[in-house]
Amino acid sequence: MAIDQRQSARKILKVRAVLAMEGQAPVQGRTSDIGANGVSITVPHPLQAGQTGQVGFDLLVDGTPFPLHARVKVMYCIFSNGEFKAGLQFMNLDLAAMSQVSRFLR
Repeated sequence: MAIDQRQSARKILKVRAVLAMEGQAPVQGRTSDIGANGVSITVPHPLQAGQTGQVGFDLLVDGTPFPLHARVKVMYCIFSNGEFKAGLQFMNLDLAAMSQVSRFLR
């Protein structure tokens, strides 16, 4: 039985995202949900747990897009419906990004 390690509430977020893992070319993906500690994203290729990189996507906060760029670490990656779904944990999210994420989650 898998234990869900997410400590915070998640909210559906379906937007285009760009993921650039260290040492690799950026890939297009789509977010599926977001929480205070991270975001899950579907990508065309598998990711290794423990890999780090950068993710960028727009968060719609009070009707205004906020471009969020964050360092992330891959927590898991599973194959689902012909694509790979990866759980990314935010690393050292800056204060502005943190406050926008919490406003979005309200």
